[in-house]
Amino acid sequence: MKKAQNTIRALGLCSGGLDSILAALVLRDQGIEVEWITFTTPFFSAGKAEAAARRTGIRLHVENITERYLEMLKNPRAGYGQHMNPCMDCHALMFHLAGRKMEAEGYRFLFSGEVLGQRPMSQTRSSLRYVEKHSGYEGYILRPLSALKLPETEPERLGWVDRDRLQDIAGRSRKRQIALAADYGITEYPTPAGGCLLTDKQYSQRLRDLFAHEKQVDEAALHMLKYGRHFRLDSATKLIVGRTRKENEKLGGLYRPGVDIMLKTDRFPGPLALIPGGGDWENVRFAAAICAGYSKAPDDAAATVSVTTPQGVKTVRVFGKPPAEVKNLLI
Repeated sequence: MKKAQNTIRALGLCSGGLDSILAALVLRDQGIEVEWITFTTPFFSAGKAEAAARRTGIRLHVENITERYLEMLKNPRAGYGQHMNPCMDCHALMFHLAGRKMEAEGYRFLFSGEVLGQRPMSQTRSSLRYVEKHSGYEGYILRPLSALKLPETEPERLGWVDRDRLQDIAGRSRKRQIALAADYGITEYPTPAGGCLLTDKQYSQRLRDLFAHEKQVDEAALHMLKYGRHFRLDSATKLIVGRTRKENEKLGGLYRPGVDIMLKTDRFPGPLALIPGGGDWENVRFAAAICAGYSKAPDDAAATVSVTTPQGVKTVRVFGKPPAEVKNLLI
């Protein structure tokens, strides 16, 4: 069906949370055709946004932006939050990429579910202003839930959106959103949570270590940071040792034949371990001893460890290194 010429189309950033849903519904109530876009990287997924799209029937576009995101992440203009989270520059980048899609596909403006004052660093007046300025789409980013607390945008000034039918929500309380959700008949929505690995202390420590030792970083290496125990053997060599059967499976799925080295104890239950990017034989033997130390192999006997290298499978016999002896190498 051909769209009416006067249909106003808007593209919103969607995290999948209640605020994202309400922002879209407030605009849809005005007859605006709303669609969503969500971005994925190894640090955050589209799962919640996809669930929100199913609940509301709002069309969702999903784009992987890992390569572009890494450029920003290594040197964010506004710096990091408590860990490796570059929230302000993250939002600015997402609005910039959404804005390019807006221009290419005929949307009139951008929107999001951000609420003034809800987050102490990324949703203050100054941070919202920073994001808008650095997105490249100043004046065309509408935040329907807090619009009446913020300066008028171009969509309102041009009459595409009725400002009087927008909201004036501010602060950390969720009472207004919950009441608005009830008005729309929304009973299922996720609890508020960041869902971004860059706010996690341990993941951030591992990411800093990766950036410090690797010039080129690919998606598999970023996903590997989520699993296992990580040991820095030397400036060029890292070992990852699975902690559970599920982690062993995840690491096995991320193993890159021809690039990584994989280790597994023979005859005795134990972890799967990876040396991302490989390593020299001295480090491989040391890694095998660490791997055996976390296995069920007896402490007083040598264990056989299978080592899968780019050149083929080898075996090495080593005495296991007790975990306490290598604790200082943990990242």
